[in-house]
Amino acid sequence: MAYLVLGLVLFLGVHSVRIVADGWRTQTLARMGEMPWKGLYSLVSAVGLALIVWGYGLARQQPVVLWVPPIGMRHAASLLTLIAFILLAATYVPRNAIKARLHHPMVLGVKVWALAHLLSNGNLADVLLFGSFLLWAVLSFRAARQRDRAMNTGYAPGTAAGTGVAVVVGAVAWVGFAFWAHAWLIGVAPLAR
Repeated sequence: MAYLVLGLVLFLGVHSVRIVADGWRTQTLARMGEMPWKGLYSLVSAVGLALIVWGYGLARQQPVVLWVPPIGMRHAASLLTLIAFILLAATYVPRNAIKARLHHPMVLGVKVWALAHLLSNGNLADVLLFGSFLLWAVLSFRAARQRDRAMNTGYAPGTAAGTGVAVVVGAVAWVGFAFWAHAWLIGVAPLAR
């Protein structure tokens, strides 16, 4: 469990700099330069992510069961992860109404993804992993919206075509992940019969 915790501290810590120390980040970025800052940020993120994956894998070998979620939570989690994939796609598809309305769909996608996994998993490692990401996403979304208001940030209006593409890309990615990649990467088939 220690590797999981260390990975979460590193990964979410570096991703929380704008939440807790935006002024320091701006000064450090100006002092270091963009490329060294991005390099250090990426290195710490990669190490943190590797520790999360390794630590979570180790923790799953000796699970500490806190509760057993009802079977119906798997269905709720499937629907929520579909929404999370659409939100993720909306982050990158230009001129879609989802991003125009919500402004930060990736962070909202992380929030929905984490909630889905908390509903459908009851082990200590699951609560630690997904609960940490949920808390981070809530704080990150709030901070991003505050920055938007302070800077009077505007977002391009969405179009029906852009929105349709975001929904289709998100749904197709979800199908690929839910029916194939999740079992291959994580070792759990969420939609197994």
